[in-house]
Amino acid sequence: MNVGRLDQIIRIVIGLLFIALAYTGVIGTWGYIGIVPLLTGLMRWCPLYLMLGVQTCPLHETVKR
Repeated sequence: MNVGRLDQIIRIVIGLLFIALAYTGVIGTWGYIGIVPLLTGLMRWCPLYLMLGVQTCPLHETVKR
């Protein structure tokens, strides 16, 4: 886990928003890219964060020490 609670909520909301807008045709099919933040929010793991050495999950920092 490298995605914190606030980060998780933001990812899920943005992901669902993009998917809903794409589904209704407001922003076109590129809006289905919202699947990426939705999945990373649900899994609480972001591969980009891993590559960059970033983590927003305080629980992970405690376990790591």
